[in-house]
Amino acid sequence: MEENYELAKWLAGDMSPEELRAFEARPEFATYAKIARYSTQLEAPSFDADSMYRKITVAPKATKVILLYQKTWFKIAATITILLGITLFYKTNVAISEISENGELKSFALPDDSHVVLNSGSSINYSKWGWDKNRSLDLNGEAYFKVAKGKKFEVNTNLGTVTVLGTQFDVKARKNRFDVVCYEGRVKVNYQNHEVIITKGKAVSFENGIKLNIPNHLNIHPSWMTGEFSFIQEHLDNIIDEMERHFNVDIECKSSGNGQLFTGSIPQLNLDQALAIISSTYHLKVQKVNSQKIILQVANEEK
Repeated sequence: MEENYELAKWLAGDMSPEELRAFEARPEFATYAKIARYSTQLEAPSFDADSMYRKITVAPKATKVILLYQKTWFKIAATITILLGITLFYKTNVAISEISENGELKSFALPDDSHVVLNSGSSINYSKWGWDKNRSLDLNGEAYFKVAKGKKFEVNTNLGTVTVLGTQFDVKARKNRFDVVCYEGRVKVNYQNHEVIITKGKAVSFENGIKLNIPNHLNIHPSWMTGEFSFIQEHLDNIIDEMERHFNVDIECKSSGNGQLFTGSIPQLNLDQALAIISSTYHLKVQKVNSQKIILQVANEEK
């Protein structure tokens, strides 16, 4: 069992340099390498069931002797072939998950060299299998995409779907709010019964099934990639959620904001400055319980 485990690690390319040197020093390594090399070049022969049946029923029975060393070689070959198949299946079919934890941004490339930047507290799931023909992924949270040209590219969220061919855009799906901004090219957005096409500098937003009136975007990248929160007609609780994700803190807000919507920018590089803007806008008092816990309450209320 241990031998099969190490063989599987070698086939998958997961051995450390020290493990690889020890594995290559084994006397049977030359056999492993030869079988692995030739097995990748094998093609399955065509199979004629009728012809095979005739041969079995007509041919005389004979006893075939297989030498012991041949049995060993066959066992090794069979083991490597099975492990190669398992390795290939795993690498091509298992879903890939990319996660950006609270307090961080994560950048990575997709199989077609499309570029993605995940905002804090966001995740993406996709499969490498058939990616070139089916460029589709699932997004939870917010991400910026720079899509390589090719076949249709889809971003699926729990609120709606964004479809493009090759462009740059931002998708944000948080709670009941769905925002899409196009920075280059052309983007098709599907949300419930709405289908909207936006072009460079345009944005579309929906909340609770209602389309919001959103101004044009003049930036070349999302503001969260350059050190700022940017909000348009946003509720206080959504702003607090974004701050919690970005600064990786727990903010207890004892105010609903009285329905007042916020439009503007808040710095991401300094928590105290961000809290100062929110507290002055909504007339709140800031209480820092500790480095991870903050309480916001109406300024004229007692603790």
